[in-house]
Amino acid sequence: MADAGENPIRRFIERQGFIVLDGGLATTLEARGLDLNDALWSSGVLLERPDSIRRVHREFLDAGADCVTTASYQASLPGFAGRGLDAEAGAALMLSSVDLAVEAREAFLADASHADASHADTRLRPLVAASVGPYGAFLADGSEYTGRYDLDGAGLRAFHRDRWRILADSAADLIACETIPSLAETAVLLSLLADTPERWAWFSFSCRDETRLNDGNRLVEAVRPCDDAPNIAAVGVNCTDPRYVPSLIREMRRATAKPLIVYPNLGETYDAAAKVWRPGTRTVSWGESVRAWYEAGARGIGGCCRVGPREIRLTRRILSGQEGS
Repeated sequence: MADAGENPIRRFIERQGFIVLDGGLATTLEARGLDLNDALWSSGVLLERPDSIRRVHREFLDAGADCVTTASYQASLPGFAGRGLDAEAGAALMLSSVDLAVEAREAFLADASHADASHADTRLRPLVAASVGPYGAFLADGSEYTGRYDLDGAGLRAFHRDRWRILADSAADLIACETIPSLAETAVLLSLLADTPERWAWFSFSCRDETRLNDGNRLVEAVRPCDDAPNIAAVGVNCTDPRYVPSLIREMRRATAKPLIVYPNLGETYDAAAKVWRPGTRTVSWGESVRAWYEAGARGIGGCCRVGPREIRLTRRILSGQEGS
């Protein structure tokens, strides 16, 4: 049985003390003027404006990201079938999300005049993470924020299986299992990871408060089985209110010794019915939050919805010691 080799996340932490993740791809595309009011969300842009995705990946790399995440979060063969694509065309489109991120990375590495000079000459080769979103993202009804689905475990596995197989065979450095809302979906994704022992993945959960997943179960109950999986590179939380993150870091550390990553949203609330972001309750700055998350034990830090290159640039400056208090 093949194994996954060196943990790609730990390599960054050992060399520079941290890894900077990117920000919210879809919401950054929206900020650049693209209309993502679509059941496929950013995955729809793969069909219509792939160059825009490549440019946003490059923006995050220029801002200091050590890892960019592909536009496959909401991609699925059933979703693409709804656009008239057969399985072969859908698989090719899904793979193109990885190709766009790889192309952006190679162009970044070939360019000697990076937009942000923060340790550009000593930065490690950035990673490409193939995004695997939850079943609720396919439904596009906000159910990833509740974990309440109309499928049992077998149905969830059938939904995820084809996309997992496609992305596991791609040029991505690892798979990013993101915004996981429930114990049931955690178990399904762990079973798929066990089928591909040559592949690294990170598991990142979406939480409703300081201790619980969106489905109401304790975060530690999802993290414990991840600690036993040899090819999980890191465990984290994302698409979660930033005020909960310090407590969630402590919760995760109770259940795992793996590297911890956090990439919450900007502190706003998503209105799934209106499909808009509402003002939230954020009381501290992004920079203060980054410092607090690092001090609490997170070694991978980035952002999710509404976090753009500006916040990622600040994150790198803080973690590399270039931004004072």
